[in-house]
Amino acid sequence: MKTNFGTNVDMLIVKIVVVAVLVAVMLLPITMIKSLIEEREQNQQAAQDDIVNKWGGAQQLTGPVLVLPYQSGIDKNGNPLIAYSYYLPDDFRVDGNITAEERSRTLFHTLVYQSDMKISGRFSLPDYAKLNIKEEQVRWQDAFVLIGIPYLQGVRNKIEFNVNGKSLPVQPGVKSNTLIDSGVTIGMPVDPSVQSYEFSFDLGLNGSGGLYFTPIGKENRIHLKSPWSTVAFNGDFLPADRVINNEGFDASWNVFDYNRNYVQMWTGSNDVIKTSSLGVDLRYPVDKYQMTMRSVKYAIMFIVLTFVVFFLVELLSKKRIHPVQYLLVSCALVLFYTLLLAISEHLSFGLSYLISGAATTLLITAYSTTMFRNVKQTAVMGLFLTVLYAYLYIILQQENMALLFGAVGLFVALAIVMYVLRKVNWYKNDEENDETEEIPPVYTPGDEDRDMN
Repeated sequence: MKTNFGTNVDMLIVKIVVVAVLVAVMLLPITMIKSLIEEREQNQQAAQDDIVNKWGGAQQLTGPVLVLPYQSGIDKNGNPLIAYSYYLPDDFRVDGNITAEERSRTLFHTLVYQSDMKISGRFSLPDYAKLNIKEEQVRWQDAFVLIGIPYLQGVRNKIEFNVNGKSLPVQPGVKSNTLIDSGVTIGMPVDPSVQSYEFSFDLGLNGSGGLYFTPIGKENRIHLKSPWSTVAFNGDFLPADRVINNEGFDASWNVFDYNRNYVQMWTGSNDVIKTSSLGVDLRYPVDKYQMTMRSVKYAIMFIVLTFVVFFLVELLSKKRIHPVQYLLVSCALVLFYTLLLAISEHLSFGLSYLISGAATTLLITAYSTTMFRNVKQTAVMGLFLTVLYAYLYIILQQENMALLFGAVGLFVALAIVMYVLRKVNWYKNDEENDETEEIPPVYTPGDEDRDMN
C-alpha cells in the first residue's frame, strides 16, 4: 500500500519557508536604503551648516542688560579689583516681522529668515544697595549695556541704541562678563540723579531654524508675525495669543518676572538665565528625508502583505509561482524607496511619492500578467498595490496617529486573509487518499470451505 499523506502539506510548508527566507533576505537592501537616506541627510546638514556659517543660525536675543562695575577690593599691589553687577530692565517690548526664504547649495535646500524688530524698554536706576554694594564702590561712568546675539554675521543694519532720546555708540564684541559670550556692547554712563532710562533700537537680524528671546524684563511683551505658516512655538513659554493659517502666523507673549526662576539683579554668574527662552521655529512643511525614512520602516510590511496576496492566488487558483518571481517582486517593492528618495530631492515629497508609487504599481501589475495569466487576478493585484501605497501615504501624513493607523491596517489585512481562507481544506487531498485506500478483507475460519462450495 502506498499513500500521499502529508505530501501537499509538506509542499505548502516548504513554500512558506522559502517565502519567509526571501523576506529575511530583503532586510539587507532595506538596511542599505536606510543608510543611504542617512548619508543624504548628513550631506544636507553639511550644506545647511555651510549656509548657516555665512547667513546665521538659530538666533536668541539676550538683553539689553545693564552692567554696573564696582570696586570689590584691592589686590596685593594696591590696584582696585573690579567686579560687575547686572540689572535687567523693568519693561521689555519686541515687535517683529519675520520673512522666510529658501537658500540652496547643490541639491540641498535650507530655510532661512530675515527679521526686522523694534525693541524698546526701560531701566530703573540700579538699586545696588540690595546687592550689598556701597555707594563709594560704584563706578557710574563705566556702566555699559550688553546685547547678546549668537550669530553676529546675521546683523543687517547699523544699530542705533537710543537712551532717553540720545543715541549711544555701539561697540563690537562684549566686555568681559559672566552672562553673554557673543554680542555687542554699548557704553552707557549712569547719572544717579536720573531714576529712569528709556531705551529703543531697531534690529535687522538674519538667521535660520528659529528666533528666540530671553525674557529679561519684569514685564515682557513680545509680538512676532510672519507670512510663513509652518512653525512650532518652543522655549519655556507658549504664546498668550496666536493665530496660524494659510496667511502665516501672528503670536504674542506676555511674561512677567514671577513666571521665571531668576532675579532682576545679581552679582557673579547666573546660569539659570542662560537656559530661559521663548520663540518660534520655522520649518519646512515636509522634511523629505524624515518622511522617506518613515516610509522605509513599513517596507517589510509591504513585502509581507504583497507576498500574502501572491500566496493566496497561488493557493486558491492552483497556479504555481516560482521563488524567483517572488524575489523580483520584492526587488521592485524595495526599489520604490530608492526612487522616492532620488525624486524627492528634485520635486515635492507628495509628487515624488505619486510618481514612485505609480511606477512600482504598474511594474508589478504588468509582471503579474506573466504569473497569473488572468485579467481579473492581475487587476486585483493592481488594485491591492494602489490601496496599499495610498494607505501608506495616509499613515505618513498622520504623524501622531501613525501607530494607530498602522495597527488597524494590519488587523484589517489579517481579517481579510482569514476570511478568504475560511473554506480552504488544508488536508483535502490527504483525506481523499485515506478514503480511496484499499481496505484488506478480514479473514475468518471456514471461509475456504464456503468459497469452494
